[in-house]
Amino acid sequence: MKLRRLFAAQSVLLTLGVLTLAVALVFTAAQPVAAATRANNAFVRVVHASPGAGTVDVFVDGGKLLSDFAFGTVTGYVNLPAGSHEIKVAPAGKGAGSAVITQTVSVEAGVPYTVAAIGTTSTGFSLAAFADNNLLSGAMAKVRVYHLSPDAGPVNVAVGGKTVISGLTYKNSSGYLTVPGGAYTFDVTATTSGTKVPVAATLTGGMVYSVFAVGLLSGTPAISFKLAAVAAVPGMPNTGSDPNAAPANQPSNPWFPGAIAIALLLIGSSVVARRSALARQK
Repeated sequence: MKLRRLFAAQSVLLTLGVLTLAVALVFTAAQPVAAATRANNAFVRVVHASPGAGTVDVFVDGGKLLSDFAFGTVTGYVNLPAGSHEIKVAPAGKGAGSAVITQTVSVEAGVPYTVAAIGTTSTGFSLAAFADNNLLSGAMAKVRVYHLSPDAGPVNVAVGGKTVISGLTYKNSSGYLTVPGGAYTFDVTATTSGTKVPVAATLTGGMVYSVFAVGLLSGTPAISFKLAAVAAVPGMPNTGSDPNAAPANQPSNPWFPGAIAIALLLIGSSVVARRSALARQK
């Protein structure tokens, strides 16, 4: 009877070991699949920069992506399969059939994008898409300005009295400025009217900052500047510009070696115990 119980216990150990090993192998095999899935995705964030559109719902390929999306809001990046997608923007609660914007946007795998809803009631509404670049090595910070204010005209941006961006026009973005971390005041000047608006920001090294000029220079809602930041992605092979990429030194499956060790220990213990019991029986 004792021998039978011993063999039963050994069978349980052996089964647990095999199951643990199988689960570990399954998860390891899934890693390339997950990597391939990410490699087929673009990364998209959305900005509501359309005065007069009110609070909206955003639909992508017929499915609702955002509900009650308010003017001046900037989302984080979300994964979106590479290719062409139909985007509709409709007044909140009215459904996709009431869309004031219907536009197709094409995105490439591994590339982050900013898609902005722009325009006014008088000019009409549309989408503006920008390809972003979140690659950055070292301790510097990067800054980019997106001009989404329909009546501001061309703008210049200066820091400490030095013009760093010149003649940026509506529906366009600047190049990236690479600067040391620290506190800055960016003076944004509408060149046509001479109106200057200071924008204060504290920048941290290793981050990529986006400054969105939204609203109206002469009207309501008044012009304002929305700041969004994402962690920079090291400029290394196979990282692309994925804003959601894991650190390069992070193991793809950190618990896998431990799972293998536990499985082998359970299987080995079962085999040793079984052999010892057979030897004693002889």
